[in-house]
This record gives sequence, C-alpha cells and structure tokens, in this order.
Amino acid sequence: MSAIVDCTDQDTQKLLGGSAAGPAGRVFSPGHRWKVLGIGVAANASFSATFSGIPATAVVLRQGYHLSNAELGLALGLLGLGVALSELPWGLLTDRWGDRRVLLIGLGATAAWLLAMAMLVVPTRSGVPDVMLLSASLLLTGLLGGSVNGSSGRAIMGWFRENERGFAMSIRQTAVPLGGGLGALVLPSLALAFGFSAVFGLLAGASALSALFAWRWLHEPPTAGHVVTSAAAGPAPLRNIEVWRIAAAIGLLCFPQVAVLTFASVFLHDFAGLGTAAISASLAAVQIGAMVMRVWSGRFTDRHGNRRQFLRSCSALSALAFAVLWLLVLASPAMPGGQSFLVAVLPLVLIVAGISVSAWHGVAYTELATLAGAGHVGTALSLANTFVFVGFFLVPVAIPGLLHLWSWSGVWLSAAICALIAWPIFLRRADARSGEGADRHMRR
Repeated sequence: MSAIVDCTDQDTQKLLGGSAAGPAGRVFSPGHRWKVLGIGVAANASFSATFSGIPATAVVLRQGYHLSNAELGLALGLLGLGVALSELPWGLLTDRWGDRRVLLIGLGATAAWLLAMAMLVVPTRSGVPDVMLLSASLLLTGLLGGSVNGSSGRAIMGWFRENERGFAMSIRQTAVPLGGGLGALVLPSLALAFGFSAVFGLLAGASALSALFAWRWLHEPPTAGHVVTSAAAGPAPLRNIEVWRIAAAIGLLCFPQVAVLTFASVFLHDFAGLGTAAISASLAAVQIGAMVMRVWSGRFTDRHGNRRQFLRSCSALSALAFAVLWLLVLASPAMPGGQSFLVAVLPLVLIVAGISVSAWHGVAYTELATLAGAGHVGTALSLANTFVFVGFFLVPVAIPGLLHLWSWSGVWLSAAICALIAWPIFLRRADARSGEGADRHMRR
C-alpha cells in the first residue's frame, strides 16, 4: 500500500529548507508542496465547475431539454448520487494505491466522458435527448468525478505540517466555489449562445488540463527515511463513531448549500424575476464570498485551535440566515412595491445565506482528517463526501415537492432546519479528548 507520510521536525526542516528526496530518489524543491496544493485546487475546481456549474444552467437546461421541474430535479440529483455512490470506493482505493494513480484515472475518465456527452447527449435540430439519457449521463459523470475529493485531500495532508493543514485544506476547498463561480458566470451564457456541446466540451477540457498537472507534479511526499505506514489513532474511520458524527454533520450542513447551488437560479428567475446576467452575478457572488471565507477560516482556526467551535458557530449562523430568507419570502407579497423589493433585497439575502453555509468546508475536512489519522485520510474524507453528495441527490429531488406543497418558503425553511440540526451533531471541544491522539500522530 502506498503510504502517506508526515515528517518529524527535522525532516520538515529538510523539506522546507532544502531539497528532499522522494521514495524513488526524486528530488523535490522546498516549494513543491505548493505545487501539490495547486494541483488539488485545479482538480477540485474542474470538477466543481461540473457539479456546480451544470446546475447553474438549470433555466437553460430546463428549456433546452424540455424538462419539467421534477425532471430537472431528477437529472441534477443523479449527478450528486453518482458522486455519493463512488466516493467511498475511490477513497479506499486512494489509501491503497496513492493519490497520483487515482487522480489520474479519475480525471482522465471524467474528461473522456464529458467529451462523449458533448458529442452525443445534447439537443440538436434533429432531436432532444430524453430525460433518462440525460440523467444516466450525469449519473456516470458523478461516478467518475468522485475520485477527485479524497485523493487530492490526502495528498495535501501528507505534504503540509499540522499547523498549516487547516490553511492548506481551506485553500483547496476554495476550489469548490472557484469552479462553481466560474461555471455560474460562464456556462449559462455559453449554453444560450452555443448550446450544451460547448458546455460539456469546456468542462472536459478543464478535467483534462487538471489531469496533465497531476501527471507532471503530483507525487508522494518525501519520506526522508521516516515512513509512517499506519498513523491512525484508535479505530479505523469506518469503525470510529466520532468520524461518523463529523461526516454526518458535514453532509447535513451541505443540504442548504446544495439548495442554493441547484435551485437558486430557478428561485431568482421564477420568484424574483431576475434575468440571466443578474442570476449569474448573484451565484458568482456566493462562490467568491465562500472562497474568501474559506481561506480566512482556515488561517483563523489554525491560529486559535478552535475548529470544532467554529463549525458549530457556522451551523447556527447558517440556520439564522436561511430563517431570514424564509421570513422575507413569506412577507414579500404584503410589502409595498413587492417586485422591486424582491429584485433589490432577495438576491442580497440569498448571497449572505449562501456564503454563510459555504465558509466552513476546509476547517471541517481538516478536523475530520486529523481525527482519522494519516493512514486513513482518503477513507475519512470520502466518507464525508458520501454524505455531502447524498445531499446533492436528495435535495434537487425533494425541492420540486416542497415547491408544490409550500412554495419557496418551504424550501428555505427546510434549509434553516437542516443547518440547525447539524449544530449539536458537530463535536464540542470537550468531546475532543479521544481525538487528541490523532493530532499527535498527525504531527509525528
């Protein structure tokens, strides 16, 4: 099994202060770990542009493929289901095969499949693919793209020291809103102007470019004669109740985030009456704000050692933000100048809610990986991402039903409730005693 390593203080000085040799005698420069981080950002951004960017085209997708809201929810939900089903197998393979092999296989296969979709699964003058073909295609896209999350995270945890990992993982997690923001800005207009062949073709090119970067620069960290073949503290992740708690809370807090990513464009179009440019700008603002907050939160929690407290605070703030959005939707019909009020205020509140529920990812994944131990990072991160992408499946499927029963007020109230439920599930600081051993192992 390919071992993930961390360095002793002496070994770290070799890595940071001079060249270090890898397992096969390869010499790495002091700054190579930043290239590894850059590869993690590129890989996650390319796949985020797919799983967040395609939902940003929801209005155009609904029109181009002649879909109802329920069919649109099914198609977008199956993209998330594909990732959820494949995350854990990809994570187990990452801990066994290493980051490089899994990332190259996954990114290469994703690029090839998106290229096939660009040629075969797009509306043309001669016909429109039916909803089952589109849904199955997006399901397979998710199955292949699930390789990205655990493998890139494991590489970063191996190359960075314990007091840098929150910052490094938060930078990696900015790739999710970065890719999603670029997708929200570019893909809807691209779909309108050139069709979905251009959309899928561009996404295929992004995955292929990320695979090229991984082939060139992603390697196992230098051992410097000190290999840790098993650094887990306590039970393996799948038998560790605290790992399951954090993973479940991560997934649950992602439910309201998924609601924003998948149906915010429909909400702003159908309820607030915004056009394509304003919708794209609003979704891009959510993603840019999330990027800034993720970097800040990683640095902040590294300095103060308060990751779990920060995660619980994010849950509470997110619940409050979506509750405000729910109240505004309820009150908007009775307000004077209702339409102008909607156009001016609702996008701003949605942006605030979207940022608040997206600011915590790097901190959460760092805490989860530290608790699991170095030898099981891929498995632990993939377990969390399984919960996350269950949300990407369930939420788009559930939203049309909520709209039918309670309109948009029901959607945003449900989002607030999910964030509130996640709050007590995240471990308190006092619960961290059993995780302290993991910190010691990850520092060795």
